[in-house]
Amino acid sequence: MGNITKKDLVEKIAEQTGLTQVDTKIVVESFLESVSKSLQQGQNIEIRGFGRFKIKEKKARTARNPRTNEYIEVEAGFKPVFEASKELRKKVNESAGKEILSGL
Repeated sequence: MGNITKKDLVEKIAEQTGLTQVDTKIVVESFLESVSKSLQQGQNIEIRGFGRFKIKEKKARTARNPRTNEYIEVEAGFKPVFEASKELRKKVNESAGKEILSGL
């Protein structure tokens, strides 16, 4: 089971919709850019039946480098987070679990 790249995604969507790969790539890149810009502006994005993209605040903390055992200060910041919807989790558990087990 490997990763799906943006190129793979564009090919699959173009195949399903009948759009050209060039047009599909523009749509996919526009969607991803819109998600990025919204998150940069502090807005959450909810796609019903799929999930929610949001920003989580990370507090400043002290961390340890496991190689050197040196302690360093990590600054506070923000990180993007994706939370899958109940519907998506259910679909993944129903179908992907079977595929993963059959590949073992």
